[in-house]
Amino acid sequence: MTDCTRCGREAVMHAAYSGAHLCESHFCESVEKRVRKRVREDGLVPRDATPDDPETWVIGLSGGKDSVVLTHILDETFAEDPRIELVALTIHEGIEGYRDESVDACVELAADLDMRHELVTYEEEFGVRMDDVVEDDPENMAACAYCGVFRRDLLERYADEFGADKLLTGHNLDDEAQTAMMNFLEGDVAQMAKHFDASIGGFDGEDARSEQDEFVPRAKPLRDVPEKEVALYCHLRDLPAHITECPHSSEAYRGEIQQLLYELEENHPGTRHSIMAGYEELAGVLADRYDEDGDGPDLHECEDCGATTTRDRCRKCSLLDSLEVA
Repeated sequence: MTDCTRCGREAVMHAAYSGAHLCESHFCESVEKRVRKRVREDGLVPRDATPDDPETWVIGLSGGKDSVVLTHILDETFAEDPRIELVALTIHEGIEGYRDESVDACVELAADLDMRHELVTYEEEFGVRMDDVVEDDPENMAACAYCGVFRRDLLERYADEFGADKLLTGHNLDDEAQTAMMNFLEGDVAQMAKHFDASIGGFDGEDARSEQDEFVPRAKPLRDVPEKEVALYCHLRDLPAHITECPHSSEAYRGEIQQLLYELEENHPGTRHSIMAGYEELAGVLADRYDEDGDGPDLHECEDCGATTTRDRCRKCSLLDSLEVA
């Protein structure tokens, strides 16, 4: 058994990237500190937020370990802070068994935290269930491609309906490092700039993201914490998470990148942190360049649903049409 680097008690984990061995108490404290540090560094709480004019944060709560841990830590941090109002938003995609169990986890957590919890479904909103979408597949593409479009639409629409100042999601370090690597390897500098302004740039200071009135600003306070540490924290805190992979998950390219990063991290601890440090700086530079050059997307309203889009009709409406044809 290895002793905790900080107190000498039995360690429950070893962070190879830092060399630290941590006991249960110091490990959980470390995760919480990193989330709170990210909240501070990104300026999520504006200086002018007051109890009379509080911020509303909508949390995308799926019931998986990441969103459950994020919701738990944000509640511990802000439940007694009158400047911040937290709302949990859960989306049921219509995946029999899998999503039903994760929704139960969301309901249990929200009840435990006494947090406002809202549930919306693809079936009620769009008249489709992902189980049926996967079976029909009129566009001949991965299930995640359909689901991502529908999920983003509902997160954005309901965050706006609930008066959200920010939309928070539980993306962890592995998620963000994978996205960064995919953008690097695809040479998609425009997407890097968009990524910065959409969700990883801060809200104040010289390196802040550009303001976008068309969308509710997103933030990812969990993005400094590796996936395995999120899972361990969830287990040690005995949080009601549904830790099972979606049966329709089929992002083959991301899976290859994930495996590559696992191997690099194993051989070179700290790789994910280094990737994100460089990526965030580069993405910020690119975002500034696109903003100065006026190269941002030409946004207008979808002629069918009114959602903000770069096309005459948004991708969601186009996909729903193809599903009706099928």
